[in-house]
Amino acid sequence: MTDTANMTTPLTIGCMEIWGGNEAFENAIGLRGLEAWVFSRPYGGGSLGGDIHYISTCGHGHIARFMIADVAGHGPKVGPIATELRRLMRRNINKLDQTRFVRALNQEFQAFATDGTFATAILTSYFAPTHDLLVCNAGHPRPMWYRADRGTWVILDERTDAPRARYTNLPLGIIDPTEYSQFSVALSPGDLVVLHSDGLTEARSPAGELIGEAGLLELVRTVDLSNPARIAMQIVAALDAYRGHAAPDDDFTLIVLHHTGADPERLTVGEWLKSAGKMLGLIRV
Repeated sequence: MTDTANMTTPLTIGCMEIWGGNEAFENAIGLRGLEAWVFSRPYGGGSLGGDIHYISTCGHGHIARFMIADVAGHGPKVGPIATELRRLMRRNINKLDQTRFVRALNQEFQAFATDGTFATAILTSYFAPTHDLLVCNAGHPRPMWYRADRGTWVILDERTDAPRARYTNLPLGIIDPTEYSQFSVALSPGDLVVLHSDGLTEARSPAGELIGEAGLLELVRTVDLSNPARIAMQIVAALDAYRGHAAPDDDFTLIVLHHTGADPERLTVGEWLKSAGKMLGLIRV
């Protein structure tokens, strides 16, 4: 895999537009306060894979949501299940609380996937007025966060010792009911967040060594950050080199978010009411 130019011309997403899929994709997306780059490849060059990437905006750019879901397994047989999970995401995308959204996905996915198939998912919502990123993780690989004010990469995870319910944050389709929690971090201008599927953390060297979460974190620390538009493809190229240029043995998806810190546009009272109606599901989208 080599660096390509088509990640530099961003697509634009309108208010409450829901965009994504489980096909191969490679492009940039422009959002209020954020720049995003998506790279996704189904296993073995198939037309459909088990990874789903999903992006939506609402509130005239005040809220942007990013999701990666990974159905267990890969290859053509997983495609129909991934397509169904995408439909469930669309049905529940208007829920304000991410934890309610993921609980609903878990219930509906478990009812659909009666053969024991499960999926992991990472859901993030960016709230432009406060520059906060909310994260809800259902058994998925943890994102990586570059903190521009400190010049360091860290794993983005919940930082609380609060007691939890017996079953929390499990993959979709394992146990119903399962409780899900969310946490938020305040992004600074220049921060980067990398969401990814396990196709990245499970990359193996020619000697069979698994890169793992720690190895992937070390890999991104070597990436040149001077041009955010090239970061996604740098990660892809570095993992390609780590595998000895062998093809990935799983579906492969990553989303790179670059926080620009741009403030959202001010809304009129009518715009706020319309936006709230869409978010609450009172207005069809």
